[in-house]
Amino acid sequence: MNEVILAKNAGFCFGVSRAVNEALKIQKEHNAKIYTLGPLIHNNDVVKFLEENNIFSIELENIDKLSMGDVIVIRSHGVSEAVLDILEKKKLTILNATCPFVTNIQKKVKKYSKEGYHIVILGDSNHPEVIGINGWCQDKALITKDGTFEEAIPQKVCVVAQTTEKMKNWENTLKNLSSVKEVLAFNTICSATYARQKSTNTISKEADAMIVVGGKNSSNTTKLYQIAKENCKNTIHIENVTELPLDFIKNNDMKKIGVTAGASTPDWIIKEVLDIMNTENNNFDDQLSLMNELDKRFAIGDEVQGEILSKTRDSILVSLVGYKSDGVIPYTELCAKEDPVTFSEKLGVGDSINAKVIKLQNSDGYVVLSRLEYEGEETFKELESLFKEEKTFEITIKEASENGLVAYYNGVRIFVPASQIDTKFTKDKSEYVGKNLEVKLIDLSLKKPVKIVASRRILLEDVKNAEDAKIFENFNLGDVVKGEIKRFTSFGAFVEINGIDGLLHVSQISWNHVNNAGDVLKINQTVEVKIIGLDKDAKKLSLSIKELIAKPWENAREKYPEDSIVLGTVVRLNDFGAFIELEPGVDGLVHISKISHNRIEHPSEVLKVGEEIKAKILSVDEENKRISLSIKDI
Repeated sequence: MNEVILAKNAGFCFGVSRAVNEALKIQKEHNAKIYTLGPLIHNNDVVKFLEENNIFSIELENIDKLSMGDVIVIRSHGVSEAVLDILEKKKLTILNATCPFVTNIQKKVKKYSKEGYHIVILGDSNHPEVIGINGWCQDKALITKDGTFEEAIPQKVCVVAQTTEKMKNWENTLKNLSSVKEVLAFNTICSATYARQKSTNTISKEADAMIVVGGKNSSNTTKLYQIAKENCKNTIHIENVTELPLDFIKNNDMKKIGVTAGASTPDWIIKEVLDIMNTENNNFDDQLSLMNELDKRFAIGDEVQGEILSKTRDSILVSLVGYKSDGVIPYTELCAKEDPVTFSEKLGVGDSINAKVIKLQNSDGYVVLSRLEYEGEETFKELESLFKEEKTFEITIKEASENGLVAYYNGVRIFVPASQIDTKFTKDKSEYVGKNLEVKLIDLSLKKPVKIVASRRILLEDVKNAEDAKIFENFNLGDVVKGEIKRFTSFGAFVEINGIDGLLHVSQISWNHVNNAGDVLKINQTVEVKIIGLDKDAKKLSLSIKELIAKPWENAREKYPEDSIVLGTVVRLNDFGAFIELEPGVDGLVHISKISHNRIEHPSEVLKVGEEIKAKILSVDEENKRISLSIKDI
């Protein structure tokens, strides 16, 4: 039983299919006979099909037979600028169905010929497509059939190729132009043509026999036949199923038969051949399924996979698996992770590439693809994983504002709020622009509008907390340590000890009464303190200065014996007497009746705050911290 293999890329190309469909559409709209300038397609079966639908071919020399308003379709091969002028002057209704890929070549030829480049065309000089292209540079192009040149080559050339040319001939052309001073090369071989030739080359190496289906006067079909014949001697070229030899159908010695078809071969002709070849083949449904895949359509946002066909200075051309159309990835949509040009250098023809559809068709007829959008989807998944697993990652800061920092992670915007930049207030945020920061996601919402928020602060806090924990392990209750006054509050001061802030309460500064810490201490002042409170879990530290000073009331009776005379300073006055400071933390009271021998109404009549006076010690109550003094008993 024979195994029949259909080439992955076979049959109607985008341009031919478009021309046929447009012709059928406009014929229905006008409901009258319409004309094509030359055969619309190099396939006799399709030509007959078009004639049955009132669509007829007419040559340029017979154009005078048409009347004003008659509809004429320009086939996918295109025509010269001069021919377009003739048709317009004839006032015909023109439907230009030139393949967008061919139109692209015509535009390049016109542009660069005006800029002083000599045009070189790789192709068949008698082929309508090449004739038409040459017409866009006043028929002055140098045409080569296989890349060889018999005449002198100008030193400033722009080279293009017929869309159905062999890649081997294109490579030969570039090789033979290598000595030219300035070469502007555009590989305009249709990507579908290249893909068709490549798949034909592959299966013809494996097959015992090859069937090439397509018009005998079709350039691209002929080239497929030549490629297949080079690899498989038992290769035949047929236009349709009626030309299929019986020995191909019934010869059991041919275990594997390959089938390919030219760009001008419609699906139904290929299906007829497969139908005959697969009468007793269980793979028939698979083959039809593959044919149906060729009719797939795109939608914006579709994720597609393709094979790189060629690279230009500003884009990458991609053959898309399962689609008739080919795609283009502009360098601006190529990569966010690194420089697009650098990234493109890592890619080679034949490499597989994934992208997303962002435009169904550009001016050249290509589907526009974006790897940035595909990368974005991948990055979103990666960020979701980083968020769920609370992992850190690196970002590069691109912008700074009052509200925070903006960075991009593989092309996806990440925002770092001002409060999440550092553990302390960051005044000049611009200093971070261009720097790489390690961050962790703290908010992630991929629903539009997308919100991705990161924090550097929590990482710094984690590091500091770990360091603080080690420092706290070395602290012990009662330790005497040195620290630096960092800031004041209404209830005391904060002292930094080995990077840890400890609280020095106002009541722990001195045995004397202190209203404000700033009255007796200075910022950045080094002080010796005692640890009087320690909570390692909560990381709280309580400090004291006065605990390092002897308690003033201790041994007060011994220091201040009764009936002795002492020198002190008036510190407070009130209605019932005056308080005299004997030493820091020890005050004695002179009752108003013990101030003067004369009767007074208030101590202020004879005493002033800050005045030094002598007094006699009348009694000492160490337990209640009271000393009674007398001035008049001296």
